[in-house]
Amino acid sequence: MAEASSRLPVRLLAAIALSAALAPLNSTMVAVALPEMARTLGADSGALRQALVTSYLLSGIVLQSPGGKLGDRLGHRRALGLGQLVLSVGAALAYLWPVVPALATARVLMAAGAAIVVPSATALLRTELPPEVRGRAFGAFGAVMGVAAGTGPTIGALLVGSFGWTSIFLANVPVLLLSAGLAHVGAPPRPAAAAPAAPRARFDVVGSALLGGSLVGLALGLEAAHLRWAAALGALGLVPFVLWERRVADPVVDFSLFRRRAFVGGSLIIALQNFAMYATMFELPQVAGRLFHVGPRDVGTTLLAMMGTMVVVSPFAGRGSDRFGPRAVALAGCSLALAGMVLLAARPLGALSDAIPALVMLGAGLGLTSAPSQSAAMSDVPREKSGMAAGLTATMRYLGGIAGLTVLGLVLTDRPEGDVVMREHTMATSIFGAALLLTLGCALLLPGRSAAPAAAAGSR
Repeated sequence: MAEASSRLPVRLLAAIALSAALAPLNSTMVAVALPEMARTLGADSGALRQALVTSYLLSGIVLQSPGGKLGDRLGHRRALGLGQLVLSVGAALAYLWPVVPALATARVLMAAGAAIVVPSATALLRTELPPEVRGRAFGAFGAVMGVAAGTGPTIGALLVGSFGWTSIFLANVPVLLLSAGLAHVGAPPRPAAAAPAAPRARFDVVGSALLGGSLVGLALGLEAAHLRWAAALGALGLVPFVLWERRVADPVVDFSLFRRRAFVGGSLIIALQNFAMYATMFELPQVAGRLFHVGPRDVGTTLLAMMGTMVVVSPFAGRGSDRFGPRAVALAGCSLALAGMVLLAARPLGALSDAIPALVMLGAGLGLTSAPSQSAAMSDVPREKSGMAAGLTATMRYLGGIAGLTVLGLVLTDRPEGDVVMREHTMATSIFGAALLLTLGCALLLPGRSAAPAAAAGSR
């Protein structure tokens, strides 16, 4: 792979960070605006949540893999620009036409744009940056995404309070314009046109539709108890999807990727840790509310111990991965996260603050693991399949979080008795700990030193 200039990586990283951060930001920022939107639009809050939040998440899950594949076909920088354009159109539509049907359409467009942007951004880290700095780049990327998700409600509240709820959509446009400029100014000149290549196979629309239908069924069935039949249909739908992908000329998912150890190990770590993290973020507020009768602000401050530590540690994890190798750093992170979950399960909660030491350990472990896992997974795949691989890891991240919330719903009840609450808390955190225990085995699949040789081989 040709080395990037010394100035390009910084500019490219800034563009990637700005664009990709909008995906989690738009996922959480809208939450604080829903009450005001329901009041001014005269809409039911539950229906509005389904139209604006659930539709965004489902569209994101369904479109990640096709979005990544699109980047492999168009070129990741060009796909990044396309995703920015689609996201901008959706944001502008929501701002200019604030009625429920248009808002729902706009949110799907925004999710589609984000589903192109995030895999393209991740793939650009793989293809544009030299292997010796790739780990720290993924560490910084993870930190920015974490900050965006964590600060979304605060930013949303400031925008709604100062400029009205439509401003949460308009705020995307200047950020995207700046990101687009950073991504394309200073780009290396395009190579001279080569001889015409053989005609490329058509985009795998059938495979994308089969995968999308299966993922929608799985996501809906896992999220809602009365839709478990949808999860069963979604799982069954994967059978014709696999059969189709094995015979199509240019599949949206190349199953040969799952024969690559580092890609499988890194992707499973991402999914399992999201399983534990998202479930913990929802489990602790429910337990604290029943045991200590505390409000959302107190719980949010406590959870900040986990999220803040994760964001702070992520850049250091990237540097450590470049220096010591992904396996060593990921093993340390997985062990620390597991220890934090064991402490959360075993330590009696006399007050909400008793959970803070465990959450700090858990956040530090998650922060240490994310960068080496993502970097090793992406470095293990051929350059021409970087977008597809990024889309797959993003899909697994989504599904891991949804599966964690499903397990949580099966374990927790509404009974207020203290002993019942603590038993349920112990059972839930023990399940999450078991998931984190599996990440130790997955970390052993990562390379024990820098993935530079594998990356270079995949680039040829």
